[in-house]
Amino acid sequence: MLKLRLIIVLALAVVSLQCQPTTPGTNGNSSNKTTQTPATGPTPKYGYQIVNIFPHDSNAFTQGLILMDGKLLESTGQEGFSSLRRVELESGKVLKKVDVPLPYFAEGLTALNGKLYQLTWQHHIGFIYDAQTFDRLGEFNYQGDGWGLTTDGQSLILSDGSPRIRFIDPGSFRVTKTITVTDGSAAVRELNELEYVNGEIYANVWHDNRIATIDPQSGHVNAWIDLTGLMPDGELRDPEAVLNGIAYDQASDKLIVTGKLWPRVFEIKVKR
Repeated sequence: MLKLRLIIVLALAVVSLQCQPTTPGTNGNSSNKTTQTPATGPTPKYGYQIVNIFPHDSNAFTQGLILMDGKLLESTGQEGFSSLRRVELESGKVLKKVDVPLPYFAEGLTALNGKLYQLTWQHHIGFIYDAQTFDRLGEFNYQGDGWGLTTDGQSLILSDGSPRIRFIDPGSFRVTKTITVTDGSAAVRELNELEYVNGEIYANVWHDNRIATIDPQSGHVNAWIDLTGLMPDGELRDPEAVLNGIAYDQASDKLIVTGKLWPRVFEIKVKR
């Protein structure tokens, strides 16, 4: 009888130990357990849907593109061929054109507060125009190359072919902030034409068929828009006829893309 009682006591003790709550920090389930951040997956890749196709001057070496009042404003490059243009979207007809003189190679373009700002590639100088008349109003300077240019409504946002993007005060032309663009842990180089779209910076990457969508605070690439196949390679006659040119109109939610020396301009919808 005594042996039976000892067995019952030992069994009850074992059951009691098994029912004790797990100490926080162990492998058991506990309301105090530290939450683990899930691993970050690959950067999302988006596709596209063509909405409209419009003609484009195949001799235009597109470096900057804006959609304003239903018209395209375009900066074209190459020495001796650089220009500022107003283009009728539907027909591709050049409505107004101002040539950029030698030795300048024009680059990115943006509009802010009734003015147009146009970069040059390696001369560290930009030109300021009246947005309606194209009258030259002045010049500004910056360090390094000029590649792409856009605005968030407050700052001029400039790329220079490196992974960095600079935010420049349009009054003093001083750099107020710099971000480094990264895809995961990898720096993204050769950032080219820029456009500010719904709180993100869209950036062409030179000789790449993708557009990076970039967080303007962190520089992190939120997603890639893959435009492979948009313009058939067989229709392009020059190895530098690459994707370059992004224009967005927030009022109509219209997104326009093209390339250097491309015979067409495309209105697209991003397929997420």
